[in-house]
Amino acid sequence: MKIKRGIWFFWLMLGLLSASQADVVLQVLGSGGPEMDDSRASSAYLIWVDKKARVLIDFGGGASLRFEQSKAKIADIDVILLTHLHIDHTADLPALLKASFFTKRRRDLPVYGPDGNSIMPATQTFIKKLFKTGSGAWQYMGDFLDGSGTFTLKPHTIAFGKKPRRIYRSKEMYIYAVSVHHGPIPALAYRIEVQGYSIVFSGDMNGAYHTLEVLAKDADIMVAHNAVPQGANGVAAALHMTPDTIGKIAAKAKSKRVILSHRMRRTLGKERQTRFEISKFYKGPVVFADDGSSFELK
Repeated sequence: MKIKRGIWFFWLMLGLLSASQADVVLQVLGSGGPEMDDSRASSAYLIWVDKKARVLIDFGGGASLRFEQSKAKIADIDVILLTHLHIDHTADLPALLKASFFTKRRRDLPVYGPDGNSIMPATQTFIKKLFKTGSGAWQYMGDFLDGSGTFTLKPHTIAFGKKPRRIYRSKEMYIYAVSVHHGPIPALAYRIEVQGYSIVFSGDMNGAYHTLEVLAKDADIMVAHNAVPQGANGVAAALHMTPDTIGKIAAKAKSKRVILSHRMRRTLGKERQTRFEISKFYKGPVVFADDGSSFELK
C-alpha cells in the first residue's frame, strides 16, 4: 500500500500544527519496518514538549529525512532511546550525528539501549564499534566519544530485567524501561512521563514476558508494533505481537489509546481484520500510524 506524496504532506502539516498547539505531542517519523517497497521510513519517533523535539525513540532507515521534514532540531534532543539494535531501528544514527556537526548542539547526548548477548552487542559496545577512534566503523567521528568534539555521546546499557525501572530523570521528565521478548534479540520497551502524560513504546516484541502490560498501566498512549497479522506463526510470531496479543495487553494495561506502527506489507491492507482482533479484548481507540502522524496529549 503506497503512501502518496500528498498524504505524507497532509500528515507533515498536521504534525507541525500539532507540535505548535499542544504541550506534548507524539510524532511518528517512521511507521514501517525493514522493507524498502512500502514508501515508509523504518521505526522512529519523536516526543515534542513545548514545541521542541525532546526525546528520540529509535532511528531506522529513512528517519533522517523524516526528521528534517518534521523541522525538529538536533540541539533540542535530550535523550535517545533504542528499543533494540536491529538495522531498521538504528541505521540512521550515524547520519544524525554527522548532521550535528552543522548545528549549535553543545551539551552531551545520552543514548540508552539494551544489553547484549551472543547475537547482539550491548549498547555501549555497539556505539564504540560505530565511532571509537582507531577501531570504529566511522572512526573519524571518534570525537563524539573521546570528549574532543562539541559534545560527547553518552551510551548507557540497560541490563535485562522484567521489572520496570527508572533510567532517566530530568526536571520535568521520567523515563522507565523494561525488557521485552523479541526472540533471541535483547529488546526494551519504554515509558516516558512528562507534564502529567505517559507514552509507552512497545518496540518489537511478542508479549511472552508479560512485562509491557505492567509498564503501560494507565498510559495515555501505547505505541504497539503491528508487524505481523493474526494467525502468524513460526519466526514471525516469535518476534512480534499478533493483533490479539496487542488487544490483550492494552486491555490489561487499561491504556487510553493504542497507536499501531511498524506496519509491514504483511499487515498493510489488513487493518479491518487487525482492528477486529484487537477489539475482542480492548475497547479503546485504535489508530494506524503513517509517517508524519502526530498525536496530541491534552
